[in-house]
Amino acid sequence: MKWLITSWYQPHPIRWLLWSLSTLYGAVTHLRRLLYRLGVFKQHKLKVPVIIVGNITVGGTGKTPFVIWLVKQLQQAGLRPGIISRGYGGKAEYYPQLVTPQSDPALVGDEPIIISRHTHCPMAVAPNRVAAGQLLVKQFDCNIIIADDGLQHYALARDIEIVIVDGNRLFGNQHLLPAGPLREPMSRLQNVDFIVHNNSEPLTEFTMSLSKGHAINLTDPSLTSELSTFNDRTVHAVAGIGHPERFFDQLTKDGLKIHPHPFSDHHAFQKHDLEFNDDKPILMTEKDAVKCQSFSEKNMWYIPINATINNNLEQLILDKLAGITPHG
Repeated sequence: MKWLITSWYQPHPIRWLLWSLSTLYGAVTHLRRLLYRLGVFKQHKLKVPVIIVGNITVGGTGKTPFVIWLVKQLQQAGLRPGIISRGYGGKAEYYPQLVTPQSDPALVGDEPIIISRHTHCPMAVAPNRVAAGQLLVKQFDCNIIIADDGLQHYALARDIEIVIVDGNRLFGNQHLLPAGPLREPMSRLQNVDFIVHNNSEPLTEFTMSLSKGHAINLTDPSLTSELSTFNDRTVHAVAGIGHPERFFDQLTKDGLKIHPHPFSDHHAFQKHDLEFNDDKPILMTEKDAVKCQSFSEKNMWYIPINATINNNLEQLILDKLAGITPHG
């Protein structure tokens, strides 16, 4: 699989061999959207406004820190947001499944727990996003729903669509799956409300900057350390995210000498994954730390990320919400 992902972002002849499959995928995607638009497939409206946060590419673009930022802005504005997600990687016996900071990632996935910990906001995961949203509105009286990674989930009607773009990799070769990384064609961007570029030069209208906090110890979360304290030794860098190299590059830019250990996105970490036969510090993303908590050691640390968005995006979103007619 890694060679295929590499071919999306570097010239590779395999893309032409996969062209026919991409054409078929594009036709199915177009037909599916058309059927929703014509009402053949039913689209469900919640009683409250819905904001979709998603992307048109495969892999991580930074949706999780953006969702956390967005929810905090809405809370500060006096709204009662609820968050819904697929809960990728979780295998619960029933859905919708409520998420709390203490939830088991094996049941609800890793990213929902991070969002819950940072926002202390009602959250539910389910393959059926409509059911998850209905549960939050009914049980917690939420007056707005944020759908994490729900751009292609057309069964759920939406009032605002926000797309997050990887500012470094952008859209790769701009081909649809499997020849390229696109879930939907580039033309889809013409119909969304806001496009936010993550980790890019401020040349676009909305740019998300991610700042790293102090490293936090997995065994004792009250123990924190500035990243500069790790500069005098080599550390193990662990990342099971959509684009692990981004995490490794950030640590290198901060002056750390690292042994990189990339894993697949949403990797279900086991204790042996982090046994490197030495006592060097192990630094990981917060997303990975959620799944390593049960077998944490004193040399394990995670680095939280905070998002900042330019150009007063929060006010533009609130203004757009103010113009939405209440649902029935």
